[in-house]
Amino acid sequence: MDLLNDEKFMLRALELSKLALPNCRPNPPVGCVLVKDNIIVSEGYTQAPGQHHAEAQAIANYGAALNDITAYVTLEPCSFVGRTPSCAHTLAGLNIKRVVVATVDPDPRNSGKGLSVLRNAGIDVEVGVCQRDVSAFITPYLLV
Repeated sequence: MDLLNDEKFMLRALELSKLALPNCRPNPPVGCVLVKDNIIVSEGYTQAPGQHHAEAQAIANYGAALNDITAYVTLEPCSFVGRTPSCAHTLAGLNIKRVVVATVDPDPRNSGKGLSVLRNAGIDVEVGVCQRDVSAFITPYLLV
């Protein structure tokens, strides 16, 4: 783990999350950065309802194997199926190496469940990187 790089990549994901507004509403504005060998290889942010979440957009933009990739996501990946598939299950099924999350989703449909899906799949999960910065931005858009 390299905290300086983790923070740098999470702050980039936070920048991306701001691009999601206003089109992502009522979904929260989330950003995702995929990193390989300390280089950003893909980025994504939440699209309009029914379209890609941040993680799915980054994966679609990358289009290669994720087994050596770290994903930086501003909000815990969703564990439930709504208008789109579960991001946590998608990441788990693609054998991603590591997922770094800024803040846990307080939505009771998720709220730690996405993290459990990832950990149960053997993925290294880190929570809390840049949490203060991300929470200051995203909290008004979260279901509580």
